[in-house]
Amino acid sequence: MLRACCMVAVHVIVVGCGRVGSGLALEVANLGHTVAIVDRNPKAFRRLPSEWTGTAVVGSGFDRDDLEQAGAGRADALAAVTSGDNSNILTARIARETYEIPHVVARIYDPRRAQIYLRLGIPTVATVSWTIDQVRRRLLPGGPDVEWTDTTGTLALVERDLPEWWAGRRLASLSVPGAFSLVSVTRAGVARLDVADLVGQDGDVLHFAVPPSSIEALAERLESGRPAPEGVQTPPAASPSSIGGAR
Repeated sequence: MLRACCMVAVHVIVVGCGRVGSGLALEVANLGHTVAIVDRNPKAFRRLPSEWTGTAVVGSGFDRDDLEQAGAGRADALAAVTSGDNSNILTARIARETYEIPHVVARIYDPRRAQIYLRLGIPTVATVSWTIDQVRRRLLPGGPDVEWTDTTGTLALVERDLPEWWAGRRLASLSVPGAFSLVSVTRAGVARLDVADLVGQDGDVLHFAVPPSSIEALAERLESGRPAPEGVQTPPAASPSSIGGAR
């Protein structure tokens, strides 16, 4: 969200000076932007270094006087990262609806709430969903190799080696609309996005965008071209329309 603004200096407000808020404020300031950080506890600002050049406001993210002091009228971005879901959402709504700040994000601990607010157009980071996913990946290293999961936990980026039986076949046919999509191929150490034109080669590494519920269907699709053992008749390869979950 913030790196998209990095071509020109912008004014950013961070509400909450905990470990996340203070670290975010420092990183944004180091990128050359002006930053104001807001927290109700004056002692929270001890997390900022002595050379901090930004603005520190003692107050709340849903008090308009405090937001005015933080520069909400000229802000380009606001992050609400306190420890309270209600406070973060209220702050985000005021930032969007009252001050029309274009880039707003709220940290949410309850993933069910995060889904609701995303539908209302309020970008959220669901801390619990992200943490569960990261811990699961480390507890079960033999499970599906998920490289990235979005904040809602409903979309993943997975990496798969090209099965040898797919070499020489058009890679675009691996995608199944509504179930999973091949988004890039790494070939000879170079990432390529022209997947519609590529024919599989030994050593290709495939990257798919896939909902976690369709990872098993992706595995079946990759297995669909495997040669049958000698003497065993090979059933027809599954077509994209026959895979469950496709629309």
